[in-house]
Amino acid sequence: MRSRVAFALFLFLVPWASASGPGDSDVIFDHKPKISDDLERLLQRAKDGEPAAQFQLGIAYEAGKGTGQDYVQAVHWYQKAANSGNPAAQNNLGTMYARGLGVPQDPKEALKWYLRSAVEHHPAAENNVGYAYATGQGVPQDDSAAVTWYQRAAARGYAPAETNLAFMYSRGRGVAADMNEAINWYRKAADANYAVAEFDLGVIYLRGMEVAANTEEALKWLRRAAQHGSAAAENQLAYAYEHGLGVGQDLNAAAKWYRTAAEHGFADARAKLEILPAIVHEVSRPRSGVDSQSFVGMGSQAGSVGSNPR
Repeated sequence: MRSRVAFALFLFLVPWASASGPGDSDVIFDHKPKISDDLERLLQRAKDGEPAAQFQLGIAYEAGKGTGQDYVQAVHWYQKAANSGNPAAQNNLGTMYARGLGVPQDPKEALKWYLRSAVEHHPAAENNVGYAYATGQGVPQDDSAAVTWYQRAAARGYAPAETNLAFMYSRGRGVAADMNEAINWYRKAADANYAVAEFDLGVIYLRGMEVAANTEEALKWLRRAAQHGSAAAENQLAYAYEHGLGVGQDLNAAAKWYRTAAEHGFADARAKLEILPAIVHEVSRPRSGVDSQSFVGMGSQAGSVGSNPR
């Protein structure tokens, strides 16, 4: 008999996430790089002191779009634009310090630049200040301050901040625990097709966290999250198909979703792909007096929801 494998489900705070790709990368860029056939012209505009061009050149170097990836050059051009008062560049420069890309990692320096951007009402920076307070990066940990900053960015419709604010309500961190309010903010972010919020809604309905457990509703949100690039959601859909949780058991579909999650860097999915052939063999092997369908639905008990943000 196959061992019972539980869902590994977590609600988590959203760290700095890249607009250049899906999933769990760590840098927010508010605009994708402008790829020009004439990079030299962009470089010349940047050298002539145009902050917008300096900012775009910084993105190009950081993301390796239109030029070779070069974090030192990215920091150089972000710094120039940031010194000219460009809030988006200030935010991105803060993230370079937060991650130690092109400069030594320095959470306090990161927070300094986030705050400069946040006072100009830049929502990504407001969210990043909130995350710094929530996790104690560069500043003493302070959930109440985190909530205040998340609220500022969420009020501007910024989906990562709406998701983080929902997390704080779901955990009662810096605010009274209120799952209805958490779901309200998750839905606002999900309405913007934000994969992390969609995934968390799936978790809430799967676990029945202060709402009636609803597998159909859970799978709806997990599918949406997977469509928007969430490797964690792809992995959970694979698990659902593997064990027949809310869907007919389909090991081919499970393998497809595990493979997709693995391609997006989800380590657990890579491990599952290594043992799935043995599971297929076990399920398909003729049994004496045992119907293989009796294994459908196994593993429907969800795992513990983690309390630590990622």
